[in-house]
Amino acid sequence: MKKSFYLFMLISFIFLGAMQAFALNSYDKYGQKTGIYRETSTGIDKYDKYGSKTGSYRKTYSGYDSYDKYGSKTGSFKKTSSGYDEYDKYGSKVGSYKETSNGTVIKYDKYGQRTGSFKKDSMGNITEYDKYGQKMGSYK
Repeated sequence: MKKSFYLFMLISFIFLGAMQAFALNSYDKYGQKTGIYRETSTGIDKYDKYGSKTGSYRKTYSGYDSYDKYGSKTGSFKKTSSGYDEYDKYGSKVGSYKETSNGTVIKYDKYGQRTGSFKKDSMGNITEYDKYGQKMGSYK
């Protein structure tokens, strides 16, 4: 699974309040289960579809840090007035996430170009779209 898939997932938790049940399953565009995300006291742990831990996100004073399954830091998210900026493990900005007035989360690359979005329905399910509006996955 692509790294961006996990990053999108984290932002959907933060903005869209997906953790109502303290756990969420992710699915690809065909409806096949791809992973599990569980809220913890320190952040979010992520697992593959078989239940093996693949990484985590830990809360910090300014946002979240991301780690791989070995505990090595892979990046960070810093809160801004309109959302979050994303940085790689070296501290270079690689993108940003912004929430619109209707609750949609828009993802931008480091150049400010829109690369995708997340929308939450009335049932609390989240759908991921690419920059062309094509469905990429969902979270329930």
